[in-house]
Amino acid sequence: MSALELTAAILAAAGRGRRLGTVPKALLPFAGRTLLEHTLAAVLEPDEIHAGVVVVPGEHLAAARELAVRHPKVTAVLPGGEERQDSVAAGLAAVGDAVWVVVHDAARPLVSAGLVRRVLEAARETGAATAALPARDTVKLVGAGMVTETLDRERIWLAQTPQAFRRALLRDAHERARREGLRATDDATLVEAVGAPVRVVPGDPLNFKVTTAEDLALAEVLVRERAGAGERRTGIGYDVHRLVPGRRLILGGVEIPSALGLAGHSDADAVLHAVMDALLGAAGLPDIGQLFPPTDERFRGADSSGLLRAVVNHLRQVGYAPVNIDVVILAEAPLLAPYIPAMRERLAGVLAVEAGDVGLKATTAEGLGAIGRGEGIAAQAVATVRRITG
Repeated sequence: MSALELTAAILAAAGRGRRLGTVPKALLPFAGRTLLEHTLAAVLEPDEIHAGVVVVPGEHLAAARELAVRHPKVTAVLPGGEERQDSVAAGLAAVGDAVWVVVHDAARPLVSAGLVRRVLEAARETGAATAALPARDTVKLVGAGMVTETLDRERIWLAQTPQAFRRALLRDAHERARREGLRATDDATLVEAVGAPVRVVPGDPLNFKVTTAEDLALAEVLVRERAGAGERRTGIGYDVHRLVPGRRLILGGVEIPSALGLAGHSDADAVLHAVMDALLGAAGLPDIGQLFPPTDERFRGADSSGLLRAVVNHLRQVGYAPVNIDVVILAEAPLLAPYIPAMRERLAGVLAVEAGDVGLKATTAEGLGAIGRGEGIAAQAVATVRRITG
């Protein structure tokens, strides 16, 4: 990948959302996750976005970081400033060598990956671009409760995010604004102030900003309808490994105290291997033996949690996302029940789903066969994925 292609997204999520309660807007429960997680998934979905920086209220940094870092493209979660402009400037300082920057408000969770791509493409032609909608209503200027002027609505466009810029241009615009005390409610205004052209890309009426409780309720209905409308597919996966001395026992991404561990080229996590094959099967993709060949030294001793993240990314690249999984572990020993909750949380985090979307149980083989003799551990998984579009 050429350095000239590097593109980062800045998610402005430092709004307090006082009209919606005491919890910051980005951390509000929303359609099974949080507003922040929904928006992150959409903005970072395009392959053209290589990294994400999230800016949140400083006092909620730990909670936001725990959510945001689940997404493999997130490189930084930072405390924001007093105003949105200050927060974006903080994010801009953390995008590293990115040549292009996409800025989006976390409070717009219905943004599509397609709109992100279109705005970025327009910016690459002109240096700066914003999504916007033409005004549908007659627009009037009002002072002291009286109309002072009626504007020509044919020339009025309502700005949205995402907005995209050449990083150097946006950096210069922010630096000039800081020196001259210029304040603005969006970054395109700052770029306009330095005399640079800003291309307008037709936005999306559903890409509205969640400000009130009514906005939140409407957005949640729309998100759930959108998710329910996506094609759903189901796959199964199975994996088994021998128990041997001198190996750690890793199951479901959790290390379990045991005198014996599972033999394998990677960490031999049978649970995660079964889940990966179930997900890949649901999407009609080759199995993990082809993705991560046991003859490839890069995967010797590999952490299967990292391999599962790679599988989830691979799924997203071909247009699918995990919905839920169900796993059965077959093991005579050790007792796994105490570790099931940690495994569920681990799987939910890597898959970016709720813990309630992860079914996980352990059983024995009642002394029958190799599993029943304690010679190995097996896992079987069923996974459902949905098609994602943008």
